[in-house]
Amino acid sequence: MAAAAAAPLLSVFLRLGEMEKKRNAECSLEEWQAKWKWSNGRQGGIPLPTCATDQACAPFQFQLACEFVDTEEFQRLRDLKQLGLTYLVYPGAVHTRFEHSLGVYQLAGEAMQHLQMNQGKELGIDRVDVQTVKLAGLLHDIGHGPFSHLFEHEFLPRVDPGSTSKWSHEHMSALLLNNIVDKHAIDIEPDYLKIVKEMIIASSKFSTTEGAKEKRFLYDIVANGRNGIDVDKFDYIDRDSRACGLGSNFQHWRLLQGMRVMGDEICYPAKDYLSVHKLFTTRADLHRTVYTHAKVKAVELMLVDALLEANDYLGIALHAEDPEEFWKLDDTIVKSIETAPNDELKKAKEIIQRIRRRQLYKFCNQYSVPKDKLEHFKDITAQDIVCSQKSSKVLLKEEDVAVSNVKIDLTRGRDNPLERVKFFKDSGCEEKFTINEDRVSHLLPACNQDRIVRVYAKKPELVEAVSEAFENLQVRMYGEKTQVHDTPTKKRRMRFE
Repeated sequence: MAAAAAAPLLSVFLRLGEMEKKRNAECSLEEWQAKWKWSNGRQGGIPLPTCATDQACAPFQFQLACEFVDTEEFQRLRDLKQLGLTYLVYPGAVHTRFEHSLGVYQLAGEAMQHLQMNQGKELGIDRVDVQTVKLAGLLHDIGHGPFSHLFEHEFLPRVDPGSTSKWSHEHMSALLLNNIVDKHAIDIEPDYLKIVKEMIIASSKFSTTEGAKEKRFLYDIVANGRNGIDVDKFDYIDRDSRACGLGSNFQHWRLLQGMRVMGDEICYPAKDYLSVHKLFTTRADLHRTVYTHAKVKAVELMLVDALLEANDYLGIALHAEDPEEFWKLDDTIVKSIETAPNDELKKAKEIIQRIRRRQLYKFCNQYSVPKDKLEHFKDITAQDIVCSQKSSKVLLKEEDVAVSNVKIDLTRGRDNPLERVKFFKDSGCEEKFTINEDRVSHLLPACNQDRIVRVYAKKPELVEAVSEAFENLQVRMYGEKTQVHDTPTKKRRMRFE
């Protein structure tokens, strides 16, 4: 459904590109804009382009966007599912990074349109500002690896534990952007390209925007490193909720229409405090319900094991070091491994076959880390589980156990992100301020982070032994079992059918 809904948007891009080529010599920009005005409509939950009578919708901007879209590096996003393996639990979650990128491009344009309409002269927003922000939205995810965050946060750290400090999909997006411009001879000013890349990495550990002196607010629209409110989240929260059949009360249009720049910082009406809070809590709910679903994590753990088995032969991780090779990696790598005749891939193929046949790693149990232990908590490992085994009919080994350490927060760890959001009283007010949550509601959560430890047995006959060891670990660490209930007896006695 998501792919079908994205088709009209793609056709708009392609049609505008062809039209621009034909009309450039025939009429002026003003004449072109007068003939082509698009309503701010919606189709299939995906926003369609909006064209107003300002330079934000100039045809050459569409043409430049099309030049990036019509490359193999960008088209690769069609083969990267937005939610990785989540579709094996939520069948509707088959949308890709391709339509998400188009959606962020659109929302970035809407944000700039609102700012330009209300404060354009005051802020000095020009055509280049609009163009760079929209391009950052379009290209912000081209650096994602196979199955999106799984590649970055699960696979690469297992290959090289030090990789988490030197690799990110945002940084790869910037590197790929350089390659695309050079390879396809795209005509964009080097200074503008530099700004686009800075906007893409603005929320990552590679961010260089702290020293930005002019129009710092522009760097907070696509990837907001200051407080986490950005159009990337606006799009994926709505898109993921729809795809998974979940309702969402978050209304991004309220924030888009109310946003105002004060002191080079995007601020929001005080009356929208709960709307901002809803953004963060809805994202956290998606993490808990969808992204870190126990079955989803089981499949992810299995696929990571399969990729690790195949890595030495295929050199998968080496692709992450070279942008010219990286773009060749996408979700189809699973089918490549699965159908390869090579004996070196036998173990990887066996794991993938188990996924196909739904013979997944068996979820044994989980516990939430006590609130007073969050600050000094360290990830639990398979070794910790094995070392907690006291007595059992079988002797566990580390390769028998899989552990998932889940962290769910409101984007800023244990801190409340709303403490970094500035508000204003009304449109005529020039004062910005933060709001203490206890002045709004006493129902808001007092803690902003959850840490959940889940343990899995790689073979069903080991569920009982793994469950007992996991319970021993909890008693040793906290003096009691912190899991909600014991592992069901039926699950303890499971075998492969």
